Amino acid sequence: MADPPLLKDFIDRPSVTRIVMAVAEVRPGLDVEEVVGCIFDDDWEDRALKQRVRHIAMTLRSVLPDDYAEALAVMRQAGELVQSGTMTVWCFNDFVEEYGVDDPDLSIPALEQFTKLASAEFAVRPFIKRYPDRMTDQMLVWANSDDANVRRLASEGFRPRLPWGMGIPALKTDPGPILPVLEVLYRDPSEVVRRSVANNLNDISKDHPAVAVETLARWDDGSDEVTALTKHALRTLLKAGDRSAMALLGFSDQPQVRVSGLQMTPEIAAVGTSVHVEFSVTSTAQAPQWLMLDYAVVFQNASGTGSRKVFKGKVVEVDPAEVVEIKRKISLQQMTTRRILPGPHVVQVQVNGAVLASVGFDVIE
Repeated sequence: MADPPLLKDFIDRPSVTRIVMAVAEVRPGLDVEEVVGCIFDDDWEDRALKQRVRHIAMTLRSVLPDDYAEALAVMRQAGELVQSGTMTVWCFNDFVEEYGVDDPDLSIPALEQFTKLASAEFAVRPFIKRYPDRMTDQMLVWANSDDANVRRLASEGFRPRLPWGMGIPALKTDPGPILPVLEVLYRDPSEVVRRSVANNLNDISKDHPAVAVETLARWDDGSDEVTALTKHALRTLLKAGDRSAMALLGFSDQPQVRVSGLQMTPEIAAVGTSVHVEFSVTSTAQAPQWLMLDYAVVFQNASGTGSRKVFKGKVVEVDPAEVVEIKRKISLQQMTTRRILPGPHVVQVQVNGAVLASVGFDVIE
């Protein structure tokens, strides 16, 4: 069975050729085949996703006028001739990120244009870092745009901890500049925009949990849209069992339940295989109650202290004496984000953030 394609493989020759052809249409005389050949050089296969995007941007820059304003004008006209839908169009944003930070008057409007092809959330980060006051004002302007892609950029690009993106330490320290933007967007008609708001608040919650919870409590209007946003925004705090986050969503930090039947199969497993955990939770309350049923695995790590990861089980409303059964598979495959080491491991049953039972199993080579 063939391996699934990597994300970088979607930046392929046909999509690159279309972009070079668009540039050539604006700049007649450009040799499309030569430029495409320079892009797909001997090192192409070894480049990671963002390295490929940057290489395309740099190659295009080498065949455009030396003056950045003239070169950007060509790219903006070419951008109007291509369509979104491929990762390759990220090269337009990357062009601005690499070459335009010293010229915000030209570059910021270009990012507004290019984000409609592919999100400029990464490219906007150096501008936020260099021009914090100006970009705070700009994000508010973008938050009120008629285009959902631009509105999403106002939230996603302003995240304190954007994955794969340049860090903005000032926003981790003080998320205050972000909040007015989110206030504009949390009731946005676009689900994609609202989900970005949730992602932003989840970032904020990692450094300022009270700010995230207080903001979401103020927004709470009982609507399905805001409720969904709140659940997604609080996911990190909920996994951590944060009491204020639990309370906001109606979960008691003292659930009335009994855990039984907790067992691991097998109790000894080899690296690269899997184990199964199962348990039952019985409500002992006299009235219906909402339960968040999760489980955590304390993996062995090099220091011997254990690395804990919470896995989602289910969220249910249970009646008195109702029994909920949970059965889950735990992979012991090696991953780039987590290395499985031999030694004792622990599985914990977590109900509404509280650990109520645990069981161990051993991993061998």
